[in-house]
Amino acid sequence: MKLRDIAYAREGDKTDLANICLFPHDEADWPLLQEKITAEVVAAKFAPVIKGTVTRYELPNLQGLNFVLTAALAGGNSRSLRVDGTGKSYASLMLDIEI
Repeated sequence: MKLRDIAYAREGDKTDLANICLFPHDEADWPLLQEKITAEVVAAKFAPVIKGTVTRYELPNLQGLNFVLTAALAGGNSRSLRVDGTGKSYASLMLDIEI
């Protein structure tokens, strides 16, 4: 199944960083997200579009996983020639991960 079947995501960006937070639709799926959605899994999914690292932060009180992607926006909105220089589609790409 796709990650979107059990979770939703919110994305933000600042300069050349993208920040994606992932939350389960059902709290029963929280342990599955913790186990399956690692920084390495996210880095592999985003390898074609980012040049930096992926760091995962757990937010257990919110049942959320926050991922910070560096060198992710080709310099950021004001410097990038990319169509999506702000990375607003990154949450959708995250939810496309197979689990």
